[in-house]
Amino acid sequence: MKDPYQILGVAKTATDDEIKKAYRALARELHPDLNPGDKKAEERFKDISAAYDFLSDSTRRSQYDSGEIDASGAPRRTRSSWRPGTGGGGTDWGSAGSAWGSRSGFSFGDDADDILAEMMRRKAQGRARSDSNRGGEVRHSLTVSFTDAALGATKRVTLITGRTVEVKIPSGATDGQTLRLKGQGQPAGPTAAIVPDAFIDLHVESHPYFVRRDLDILVDLPISVQEAVLGGKVTVPTIDGKVTLSIPPDSNGGGVLRLKGKGIAGSDGARGDQLVTLRIMLPENDAEFKKLVEKWGPRNGYDPRTRAGMA
Repeated sequence: MKDPYQILGVAKTATDDEIKKAYRALARELHPDLNPGDKKAEERFKDISAAYDFLSDSTRRSQYDSGEIDASGAPRRTRSSWRPGTGGGGTDWGSAGSAWGSRSGFSFGDDADDILAEMMRRKAQGRARSDSNRGGEVRHSLTVSFTDAALGATKRVTLITGRTVEVKIPSGATDGQTLRLKGQGQPAGPTAAIVPDAFIDLHVESHPYFVRRDLDILVDLPISVQEAVLGGKVTVPTIDGKVTLSIPPDSNGGGVLRLKGKGIAGSDGARGDQLVTLRIMLPENDAEFKKLVEKWGPRNGYDPRTRAGMA
C-alpha cells in the first residue's frame, strides 16, 4: 500500500476527526454502489478503506509515523554500522545468529539488527494471520431524500459481500450519520470465527424548499399581495403532505407562522414544528396593478421606514 496519508489526501498531522472526514468524503464519491462497473473506482475505494483502517489503529499509526513499520504493517529493516563480535575478541553473535537462524527457518544475515527485524516481521505476520480470522469491517454510502431522513424509512442495500439487506433509516437521521449493521461485514473466510460489522454512512439530499433546524423545519411561502392584505387560506407543503394554513389580514413579508407538530420527531417521539416565513410576491408586468399603486401611494403617504424608526 502507498502512503496512507497520501491516499486519503491528509497531512501527517491530521487529527482522527480530519482523517475520518476525508475518508467519508472519498467513500461517498468512490463507493461501488455509486460507480457500477467502474473498476478504477472500485480499486480506489479498496485503497482508501485500507488506508483508513490503517490510520484508525492508533498503534499502527504511531509505529508508521516513527518509522518502525511500513504502510503494509511490516517492520522496516535497518542495518547498523555496529556489528557485535567484530572487535575486541568478543563473542561473534553474527555467526551464532546465522547458525541459529538456519536451524529455526529464519533467513537473515549475520547482523544482530537483522535478527531482531526478522523476529519482529515473523511476529507481525503471525498477528496478521490471527487478525485475518476476524475479516474486516465494511463501509457503504447511502443517499436518502430529505423526507426519508426526516420521517424514517427502510431501504434495500446490496453490500460489498453481495448480500442484500433491509436498512432502517431512523426518523430524524442527519447527514453524515453512520448506521451499524451487526455481523454484516466481510468475513476472512468460511471458517472465520468472528464476522465483523458493516457500516452505512448516510448522505441526506437537500430539499427544494425545506430546511432543517434541529427538530424544526423551515420553509419560505410565497403569497400574493391580496392574500397579505385581506388574509385567506392557502395550501402549504409539509413532510407529511399538504395542509391548509390561514394567513391573517394585514400580514407583512417576513412574518412567521407556526405549524405545530409538523417538524421532525426527536428521540422521545415528540415532534418539532414547521415555521412558515411569508414572502409577498408582486404580480409581474401588471399595468393595472401599477396604476392602482400610483393612485394610492401619493394619497396615502405611507412610509414604512418612518414607522420602523429608521427615517
